[in-house]
Amino acid sequence: MPRSSHQSGSPALKICDLTQFYSPVSGGVRRYIEQKTAYLRKFRPDCEHVVIVPGEATGCTGDSQARIYTIASPLLSRTSRYRALTKLHLIEEVLEKEMPDIIESGDPYQVAWKAVASGRGLDIPVVGFYHSHFPEAYFRTISKFFGPLAVAMTDEICRKYVVTLYNRFERTFVPSPVLARLLQSWGVERIHSVDLGVDADVFVPDIPDAGSTRDTLSIPRDVRLLLYVGRLAPEKNVRTLLEAFSLLQSRSPGRHHLLCVGDGTQRASVVDLQKETDCIHWMPYCTNPHELASLYRAADLFVHPGVQETFGLVALESQASGTPVVGIKGSYMDRIIFTDQKPWATSNSPEALADAIEANFSEDLRAVGLRASEEARQRYSWNTVFTRMMSFYSDVVEHYEP
Repeated sequence: MPRSSHQSGSPALKICDLTQFYSPVSGGVRRYIEQKTAYLRKFRPDCEHVVIVPGEATGCTGDSQARIYTIASPLLSRTSRYRALTKLHLIEEVLEKEMPDIIESGDPYQVAWKAVASGRGLDIPVVGFYHSHFPEAYFRTISKFFGPLAVAMTDEICRKYVVTLYNRFERTFVPSPVLARLLQSWGVERIHSVDLGVDADVFVPDIPDAGSTRDTLSIPRDVRLLLYVGRLAPEKNVRTLLEAFSLLQSRSPGRHHLLCVGDGTQRASVVDLQKETDCIHWMPYCTNPHELASLYRAADLFVHPGVQETFGLVALESQASGTPVVGIKGSYMDRIIFTDQKPWATSNSPEALADAIEANFSEDLRAVGLRASEEARQRYSWNTVFTRMMSFYSDVVEHYEP
C-alpha cells in the first residue's frame, strides 16, 4: 500500500521509471523522465522518484526524494550513446532495495520483460509507456530488401509480440490517440492516450535573444535560418532533410542556413554537406533547456522531417518558443501542430519538403509563431500532463491485485 496521504487527499507514492532509452544525448524519453522528477519536486514533495537506466558505471546519485541508479552497460552506439542494459539481475536488486509502489517500463525489449517479471515477484504493479512505435522501422527495412510477403510476415510477428508484452502491464500509456486506436485494433488492452508536454516557463517566445544567439553561432542575421533538433539517424528521416536543403541551396545559394542540433550515425552526411555549402551549422545534443529554447527562438522555421513520430516533442517545444514548424503530413505528430498545414509536404521526398519550406516563407512567420506558442503552452503544460499521470498511478496502485 502507498505509505501516506498527501494533504490533497491523493496518496504519496514511490514511482520507479525503468528504461534503456536513456543516454547523455537522448531526447524525448529522457526529457519526459527529467520533467517528471521536476514536477514531483515542485508539486508533490511527499512522493519519491526512482530511475533505473543503463550507464557507463554502476552507481546511484540523487537524494531522499529522487534517485537515479545507473547499471554498467555496453555501448550500442558511440554517437547516440545508447547502451544495452544486460545485467538484469541488478535491476531486481534495486527494486528489492527500493520497493516502489509502481514501476513504469519505458522500452519494449528485455528490460520490459524484466520489469513484468520483477513486478510479479515483488507484488508491485507495472505499467508500460509505448514511447516509440518500433514495428514501423522493421516494416520499412523489410519492405526495402525483401518485399511484401516478408512485410506481411513481419507485421504478424510484431503484432503478436506487442500484444503479448503490453497485455502483461496493468496499463499502457500511448502518446497519440491515433496510435492508441491502432494498438487497440491489434488487441492491446487497458490503453490510455497520454500527451507529452512542454515547460511553459522556459519555452517562451518573448525573449529578444534571437539576434545575439545567431551572432554567437556566427550565423548571419539576414538569412533564413532553418533548425533541426534530434538524432541524426535514418529513422528520423535526416537524409530527406539534407537533400531538401541541397535543393534549396541550388535554387537560391546562400539564402538559407541550416542549424542541426544533435548527433548520430548520419553526422558524417551533415559534415559533408557543411563543407559543400558552408551554410550548415552543427551542434551536439543540447542538455540545457534554456539554451535549447534560445536556439528555437533564433530560427525562422523548424523543420521536422520525421514520418514515424509518436508525438513530436521538439515540434511542440519549437512552437511554444514562437517558431513555426514544417514537415511531412501524415505522422502521429499532425495533431500537435497549431499552424496551417496546407504548405506542408504531402510526400516523403526532398523535392516536396524543399517546396514546403519555401512556401512557409510566404507567411508572416513571426505572427504565425506567436499564435502557435499561445496554443502550445496553454494546452500542453507538463504540469497538466503529470497531474493526470499521478491520478492514473494512484488508481493502478489502489486497484492492484497481486
